[in-house]
Amino acid sequence: MSSSRDGPSSDEDDPDSSRTSSDLRSGGAATDGGEREQGSGPLALVRRFRRSDNEVVVFVREMLSSAGIVLAIGLLLFAVSGVWPPMVAIESGSMEPQMQKGDLVFIMDEGRLVPDAAQAGTGIVTYKAGQQSGYKSFNSYGDVIIYKPDGRDYETPIIHRARFWVEEGENWYDEADKRYIDAENCQQLTNCPAPNAGFITKGDANSFYDQAAWGGSALSDPVKPSWVRGTAEVRIPWLGWVRLQFSGAAYVAPTSVSTTSLSTTPLVAPGVAAVSTA
Repeated sequence: MSSSRDGPSSDEDDPDSSRTSSDLRSGGAATDGGEREQGSGPLALVRRFRRSDNEVVVFVREMLSSAGIVLAIGLLLFAVSGVWPPMVAIESGSMEPQMQKGDLVFIMDEGRLVPDAAQAGTGIVTYKAGQQSGYKSFNSYGDVIIYKPDGRDYETPIIHRARFWVEEGENWYDEADKRYIDAENCQQLTNCPAPNAGFITKGDANSFYDQAAWGGSALSDPVKPSWVRGTAEVRIPWLGWVRLQFSGAAYVAPTSVSTTSLSTTPLVAPGVAAVSTA
């Protein structure tokens, strides 16, 4: 009579039988001594990437983590400001002493939190209106705005203070502060009478209005509200220098009259644009 021991060997005698049916169903992902996961499924690869102590993998993992944090902060700032990118790095000195080269500035859509003194149909307070109402931004009257010269997308945007508003066809030479005009009458200016309604702007450290600079020439016609990207809200000293290194603007700017403007070069981090000297 044959014994049951003479029959086929049970699974208990086979070392390979330690892989359970659940392991097989999961694509062969098992552990070796509880230390190393086997298998090549997507989840197993992700787990190995997260747990690996390989120097290259650790470096890539830290870089991705940092980029994710920066992106999350950028998206949060965008939700608050309504403008992308919500931060700009200052590259020149035309807004000194209010803004210094290397500063990081948070900007906001001008349509949010509109002040009572804002120009009708806009969210922007001019220097003249600020004088009357007491409204100040960056230690002086009126808003500092970011705008595209003549509305051209390919032009470098400029960040300067809105000085006063003019209507289309207005002889704004008579309304302007003559200290900031290199002309003796309206006819000597390239855009007077005003070709369109808009803001007359100027860098705080500049000698002339943007619309009347350098012998009657102009950086822009009066700034239409549709050309404005936003208003400057908060300045953070020095944090823009990293961005300037990537944009190639981290050099000593000339001491001549300059404009503080926003470059359209790629971003060093999500939500941060550079600022260049025109």
